[in-house]
Amino acid sequence: MILREDVLSALGNVMEPDLGKDLVTLNMIQDVQIDGNKVSFTVVLTTPACPMKDFIHNACVNAIKHYVHQDAEVEVSMTANTSSSRQKERTMLPGVKNIIAVSSGKGGVGKSTIAANLAVTLAELGARVGLIDADIYGPSVPIMFNVEGEMPAVRMVEGKQMMVPIESYGVKVLSIGFFADTAQAIAWRGPMASKALNQLFADADWGELDYLLVDLPPGTGDIHLSLVSGVPLTGAIVVSTPQKVALADAEKGVAMFRIPSINVPVLGIIENMAWFTPEELPQNKYYIFGKEGAKELAEKINVPLLGQIPIVQGIREGADFGHPASLQPNSVLSSLFITLAGRVVQQIAIQNAAKHAQKEVH
Repeated sequence: MILREDVLSALGNVMEPDLGKDLVTLNMIQDVQIDGNKVSFTVVLTTPACPMKDFIHNACVNAIKHYVHQDAEVEVSMTANTSSSRQKERTMLPGVKNIIAVSSGKGGVGKSTIAANLAVTLAELGARVGLIDADIYGPSVPIMFNVEGEMPAVRMVEGKQMMVPIESYGVKVLSIGFFADTAQAIAWRGPMASKALNQLFADADWGELDYLLVDLPPGTGDIHLSLVSGVPLTGAIVVSTPQKVALADAEKGVAMFRIPSINVPVLGIIENMAWFTPEELPQNKYYIFGKEGAKELAEKINVPLLGQIPIVQGIREGADFGHPASLQPNSVLSSLFITLAGRVVQQIAIQNAAKHAQKEVH
């Protein structure tokens, strides 16, 4: 006879790879049901985009068969309750669990393209995702999401007029580009730009989101300081190419987030344009901008290298034509961005777990 206590004891041997504790201790096991030799239960993951989903599923099945009964019929359901460390910081954006800044030290490194593809990949993996185009001086997200010329609707929420983000490819999107003439330069001073950015957060009905990505302008100026001082960020991602000039600016970007008065966790660095591979020579790699510069920087400043994205014509075409390249099913690009998204959500879960542990200590 199989007992519930036996099942939980067995599952106590299954570790969550990122958080370093077993599933039972982390309260990730729910709805244990036993009917003769049939055992069913639900594993509550920290994100619907969990890259270790299959590993955890198989480990649970093996644990029951090894520790409980080798002939047990095991049914494991997988669901998710995205982790968050913002519970007490949700006066702004109460329905958003994690806010992630995507930044770069300099322009031209493909930051917005990375942000767009990361957003749609997370949505494809089942997460509820939003994207704020905070690049006040060069908004490009409307082009990348094929929503140029559209205007967000307005609705009343608790007596206040709120913008409704435009949804494209499963991602809720707001951009200053929706409200500006694309043929004219946006010449705003710092306070005006900061006010415009704040409206994208405070005056929009974002609803319930697992992840809200914020595509920042390049550099470390007023917009960045306004964001980190006014919005409780879960963490930041820094995008760089491998070349020395870009890496020097990327290091400054990381240093900004680490200023004690700002203190935003840096989830990691993404190396974009890491190499070039011609379509007709898929095994060849040409390191046009240098080799593994971002990887070396990540090791130097002790942050994770989240991924290396090559120069591929399809990524540029996807951005220009308003159809992110990561949406190509079963493609190399899709696989690359799925891996990248997995590493990002891993770091978010680790950061959230660390913050919870700190709160319990204090």
